[in-house]
Amino acid sequence: MSGLIDQFGRTATDLRMSLIDKCNLRCQYCMPAEGLDWMKKDDMIAAHEAIRLADIAVRLLGVDEIRFTGGEPLVRADLVDIIGGVHALHPEVDLSLTTNGINLERKIDALVEAGLSRINVSLDTVCPETFAKITRRDRLTKVLSGLHAAKAAGLDPIKINAVLLRGINDQEATELLTWTFKHGYKLRFIEQMPLDADQSWKRANMVTAAEIRDQISQTYTLSPHEEERGSAPAERFNVSDPTTNEVLGTVGIIASVTEPFCADCTRTRITADAKIRSCLFSHTETDLMDLLRDGSSDEAIADAWRQAMWHKPKAHGQTKTGLGMPGFVQPERSMSAIGG
Repeated sequence: MSGLIDQFGRTATDLRMSLIDKCNLRCQYCMPAEGLDWMKKDDMIAAHEAIRLADIAVRLLGVDEIRFTGGEPLVRADLVDIIGGVHALHPEVDLSLTTNGINLERKIDALVEAGLSRINVSLDTVCPETFAKITRRDRLTKVLSGLHAAKAAGLDPIKINAVLLRGINDQEATELLTWTFKHGYKLRFIEQMPLDADQSWKRANMVTAAEIRDQISQTYTLSPHEEERGSAPAERFNVSDPTTNEVLGTVGIIASVTEPFCADCTRTRITADAKIRSCLFSHTETDLMDLLRDGSSDEAIADAWRQAMWHKPKAHGQTKTGLGMPGFVQPERSMSAIGG
């Protein structure tokens, strides 16, 4: 059976499955300060439905990597059951989690026992005041405790995802990178994307990949990483001490806006209400919930999934000039409702 092939020759093998739209932070680049209509519980995929979709993706569609996202997936009480259920069916598949880390310390041992392979933790700063300003919550200590617990549990690598916001933490790139070297984490900077619930994103206000590289280069020497990038969203660089030339580690930069990598994209996405999104910036979705709940076969669900991915656009956005340029229309769903 064919996998998730689109009309431009790309094959999706990396599934990003959102399990919930709720989050216990209110990050400026994702959510409004107050007020947001959450999905009703009955509208979200149940644990057995999430496990079934993951099984179909692997067994019938060639997916070999699954990342569970949100919102904040640790908010779901049955997250361990979902990971354990998928791992029991497909122990060979890499299962990872994107989280803000707040509840990680309490749940990490059960998650690892269930089959979790890796984690990505969103952390934009290690300054308590800046953290509170960005997230609108005073929870940095909880995040740091979660990271420590994940390391103690043996997860490796532990990746940090950071977004720089102009006028808030845009001068903290080097400080954060130095901190990750000290603690043995892998840092990836992500350009802020137009997926905020306030829809206030402006391209001119975004801290670009070029700016991030320039800032880091004032302290460290950057050089291209020796491994091929392949379909990875992050371009990796070796980071060296300019005095000794010792390689201290690596840093990744995901330049979705200014240096897009659509031609090499291998991702397929399912929202928490079982909608297929072929691209983060899609304006169309394919609903699998009815098929999940009306007695349709696994093969019928797989066929609908194939059709959805066949129509994946060549590049994100609606213009040849890119995100945030004339003609671009931001998706109605914010990142928390789509899932990273």
